[in-house]
Amino acid sequence: MKQLIQIAGVIDKDEAKMLMQLGVDYLGFPLRLPVNKEDLTEDEAAEVIKTIAHPHKVVLITYLNKADEIINFCDLLNVKIVQLHGNISQEELEKTKSLRPDLEIIKSLVVAGDNYGELEKIIRALSPWIDAYITDTFDPATGASGATGKTHDWSISKKIVEESPKPVIIAGGLNPANVKKAILEIHPAGVDVHTGVESKYGRKDYELVKKFVEESKEGFALIK
Repeated sequence: MKQLIQIAGVIDKDEAKMLMQLGVDYLGFPLRLPVNKEDLTEDEAAEVIKTIAHPHKVVLITYLNKADEIINFCDLLNVKIVQLHGNISQEELEKTKSLRPDLEIIKSLVVAGDNYGELEKIIRALSPWIDAYITDTFDPATGASGATGKTHDWSISKKIVEESPKPVIIAGGLNPANVKKAILEIHPAGVDVHTGVESKYGRKDYELVKKFVEESKEGFALIK
């Protein structure tokens, strides 16, 4: 995983097609969420996922934390990459990887103030069973851990990138105006955006996505 561009919150087939045309690598589908509303139903997501072709990949973004539920949901959607945002135990994570070694697991690291010490413990404990981490921002006003549109202390993400034995994707308040700066400061393996490329109507905006991809690629080229 290197120089990855992920965009989450795919709404329909037209949006998925646009994202693929503009060079987005991973298309994320947040489902079964405790706080934020899903962008589409599970049946609708399954239909959109059928249209996503190589080299582009689908990511199931969920707060499920039981191995059987995670695996069954991935199988239902025919997805091979899952991004786990809930508090999952080492036992359940190990079970997930043991039962489905082919499943690529991305684990969230939610930055809430200066909680690097807590995140460092998670990295040390869970790294053997995950394939990558993704940083994100906690919003105390809503209780949401992701899709908040808010940035966090990038120095924490930088520490995570430096210390993690696994690739780190950065997320949280990224947009076309700040993504290159974030890449140059943090040196991540990838970047993720959701609300930062949406119009006021809640859909991904062509020009914003195009600019985000361009700025991301420029940033990655400068840290080779």
